[in-house]
Amino acid sequence: MKSICFALLLLAPLQTIAQVSLQEKIGQMLMVAYTNSASKDTLLKDISERYLGGVILFGANLQNPAQMSALTDELQSLVPRYDLFIATDQEGGQVARLRAANGFTSTNSANTTGNVWNSVDSTRVQAARMAGWLESVGINVNLAPVVDVNTFQFSPAIGALGRSYSPDPAVVTAHSEAFIAEFTARDIATAVKHFPGHGSARADSHLGFTDITSYWVPYELDPFRDLAESGTLDMVMTGHLMLRTWDTDYPASLSSVAITDKLRGELGFRGVVISDELFMGAIKNNYSFEHAIIQTIRAGTDILLYNTNLRDGTSLVRQVTDVVMQAIADGELDESMIEASYRRILNLKVKRNITSVERVISELPASIELHQNIPNPFNPETVIRFTVGTQDLASVRTRLAVYDLLGREVMVLVNSSLPAGEHQVTFNASMLPSGMYLYRLESNGFAVTKKMMLVK
Repeated sequence: MKSICFALLLLAPLQTIAQVSLQEKIGQMLMVAYTNSASKDTLLKDISERYLGGVILFGANLQNPAQMSALTDELQSLVPRYDLFIATDQEGGQVARLRAANGFTSTNSANTTGNVWNSVDSTRVQAARMAGWLESVGINVNLAPVVDVNTFQFSPAIGALGRSYSPDPAVVTAHSEAFIAEFTARDIATAVKHFPGHGSARADSHLGFTDITSYWVPYELDPFRDLAESGTLDMVMTGHLMLRTWDTDYPASLSSVAITDKLRGELGFRGVVISDELFMGAIKNNYSFEHAIIQTIRAGTDILLYNTNLRDGTSLVRQVTDVVMQAIADGELDESMIEASYRRILNLKVKRNITSVERVISELPASIELHQNIPNPFNPETVIRFTVGTQDLASVRTRLAVYDLLGREVMVLVNSSLPAGEHQVTFNASMLPSGMYLYRLESNGFAVTKKMMLVK
């Protein structure tokens, strides 16, 4: 059933969600943290009034299991429409927000289970345990696993901290698949990091500019490629990593070459792209606040991640929203970029049961109505009834088409001007194989999609 809902949302045309304001769509593209009670007050307003789409929780926010559950419940209770992504970093080892100090247990690093023990089962067992922890306290996104290949064991942000599974990309892929599977089983979204590979870096992008051009090797892409091909990826986090053979102007996190051409184009990734934290030294020391926002979105990023929700004492969410809206008004950003990111984010929220498809696809106006086909299931014919137009319209341009679950159009049933009122058509599927199909009605500037089952 989940895949059906996912396909429905993928096919839902822009008009069905166009009633959502631009401000709300931008809000869904932001994930922020909070640090104290004052910033939490702003966070609550960010959620309820500024349509914030995601919150990341760090160790300071996480005191004990009861407090964590109460916090996530409180945050989710304020959403005006779509439930939040509530994220944390739970890799295991040094990077694990749920640990013995706040009511759980210590965990092993990726290097321990992957490189030292070389035990996929150990990685799987630990991932299952951690996934259960996150589920129990209402955290629905894990910004993990690290799929960086350990090409330099002293890399300050990766190898030196034991965050990589192995210097062998095939081993990294195997352990990452096991890790992801355990979180997916509990409907917790995962984000692999740090594209295009942080394992060879000699510097730490938290602190400043990180150029990997002289050290990076192409097989660092293998885990990203293999996982994308397997269809298991929910999110990919980009690294603030300068790879000059790709882009001489921007690091991967701000590069359309890296994100649009390489990740989405060559590797075929269709999910959500999330930036690494945008106040890291690699970004804030080299780009203005406004330029970083605009270029990150222009590159193809869907979610902008920040380690705070305040800037100069006021709402960061409001400031980023204002920058994006002004950039659209000035022609620096195309609104279609926001729409595409918004759609990918909502697809993932539905896919992982974070929010329901009913909350995503808005109520349609009375000028269009699509009924469930009769009979359903059917073989090989079924009748589809629909209503178009209102009393003040003599005729309405209308299109009714059938699609498979991959979104491919298989038959057009109506494509003409029809008189306002109720209509019906008979769909004959004798030439099609059994399975689930979708039918979509477009008319009067609106559209709606339903599903039907052919059983032979």
